[in-house]
Amino acid sequence: MHNIYKKTALVLAIASITACSQYKQETNTNTQDNDNKHEVELVELEELDKVIVTSSHISSRISSQKTLPKKAKLPRTRLPTLGTNQPEVKSNLVGHSRGAAESLAYYPTTQPISIPTTNTENYNHFKDNQVKLVQNDPVSTFSIDVDTGAYSNVRRMLNQGIVPPHNAIRVEEFINYFNYDYPSPNTTEQPFSITTELAPSPWNQDTKLLHIGIQGYEVDNTQRPATNLVFLVDVSGSMNSPNKLGLLKSSFKLLTKNLTKNDKVAIVVYAGAAGTVLDSTAGDKKSKILQALNKLNAGGSTNGSAGINLAYQIAEENFIKDGVNRVIIATDGDFNVGTTNFEQLKELAEQKRETGVSLTTLGFGSGNYNDALMEQLADAGNGNYAYIDTLKEANKVLVEEMSSTLMTIAKDVKIQIEFNPLIVSQYRLIGYENRILNNEDFNNDKIDAGEIGAGHTVTALYEIVLNGDQGWIEPLKYQSTDESKPYSNELATLKVRYKQPDSNTSKLIVNTINNKHIISDIANTSNNFKLSAAVAGFGQLLRGGKMTQNFSYDDIKNLAKQTIKDDDFGYRGEFLQLVSLAKSLTNVQANNVE
Repeated sequence: MHNIYKKTALVLAIASITACSQYKQETNTNTQDNDNKHEVELVELEELDKVIVTSSHISSRISSQKTLPKKAKLPRTRLPTLGTNQPEVKSNLVGHSRGAAESLAYYPTTQPISIPTTNTENYNHFKDNQVKLVQNDPVSTFSIDVDTGAYSNVRRMLNQGIVPPHNAIRVEEFINYFNYDYPSPNTTEQPFSITTELAPSPWNQDTKLLHIGIQGYEVDNTQRPATNLVFLVDVSGSMNSPNKLGLLKSSFKLLTKNLTKNDKVAIVVYAGAAGTVLDSTAGDKKSKILQALNKLNAGGSTNGSAGINLAYQIAEENFIKDGVNRVIIATDGDFNVGTTNFEQLKELAEQKRETGVSLTTLGFGSGNYNDALMEQLADAGNGNYAYIDTLKEANKVLVEEMSSTLMTIAKDVKIQIEFNPLIVSQYRLIGYENRILNNEDFNNDKIDAGEIGAGHTVTALYEIVLNGDQGWIEPLKYQSTDESKPYSNELATLKVRYKQPDSNTSKLIVNTINNKHIISDIANTSNNFKLSAAVAGFGQLLRGGKMTQNFSYDDIKNLAKQTIKDDDFGYRGEFLQLVSLAKSLTNVQANNVE
């Protein structure tokens, strides 16, 4: 009898579960049908204090996310009536009618939606520079690079316990993250000084490192020309995170506090559409600027091209002759509507630079971060690229190095070096893989190159093999190195070509590097040399260390420790910590320990 009761209870339970399941399915179906039948009502854009995107963009964004659970729905609420003390938001849909831009839809509530996280970060693939035989390729030409984004982005990964992918590591950006103590130029007629140093490589006893340092002239913030800025802020749904929009707002507040009455700043936002949150406002109206920043909120898809067009339009309307005119775009780079083609976005930035307005890109966030786009947009827009992973980094880029970030003192800066085959047999340029130029581009003023900001330092390293030393490539049998020929004491000729910011005609600087200036022991080199070699070794090791022989993380630390006294802001000490962390993480990875 007891078994009969148990079977009866089991049958009843199954029947109950089946009935509930059918009811739930019918309810969901009816709800979905009801949602599809009704169009979302629109409300007029009047005195909005938040950036709101049309629900059609939001809906299409969600439906395109294949990782969303099928039954996940985005809650919608009617927009509240806004008070009269709220700032007006002017919305502009670039390439669309103004009427369409001035009507927006339901605003998504802040209720979170659980979306599976996938890593879609995007990095350009590149190969390390090849070793060159001086007999065949005596000349090397490249554009300078003052970007630092790769270093801080990799720092973020290491601090998250992630071994960075090789393509995320651009060694020149590691090296140029740090400031070096080069002599300042004597006059602004030549806007930068050039320093060279030659000594043994710390990772190969048969090679030497040729260190090239450039120092731009310093401009104190009080002497900085009047500045016309447009903050172009990504407020799409992907930016809804404390380390994205939250950190972005805090970063721009730091910059705002250092603006003066001679400066101007406007704020443009973009998601599915682009709009003006703050018209161009004097820099001493800080409360008004900060209030506009505080009211930024995230939601919707990302139409980056619309925002870029509108930001440049406002920058051009408020252009300051003989001043600093710059758009600062802050985003994770996840453009998914409008112009999303990589090359078209670069062409857009190239076209806009002709207006005399430069472009700075600030990267935020992780998971969907588009490093490739951010770095290349800055390059195309005659600007610079930084990645902001902490408020400390924001302070470095936007406060400590404000003049360097905002004020260009030389543009289209190119470096060309010709090695003397009587002295040098082989060489390789460390880093700058995506900045390589054809040799004929050096004298061609129509070829774009990098910019130097006020106070910027730029460092480049060549690893070279002197004749008679063991190189990477076997010596050629039939090539002559007759030392009776002239220039037998000249190791190389270094040329730097640049333009003044307001000129389209370049100027040339020529320096000769003498082989008598070789330092025999790395212990006797400057801290500039030691630090750049240690950082270059670190970057190369993270990329696989194909050319660094047995050079280890401990060797890097020992070399960098010798420069620690020149560490006013703690960046070198932090570097030592990152080296230790990288060592631990790579050891874990090698041992397959999770």
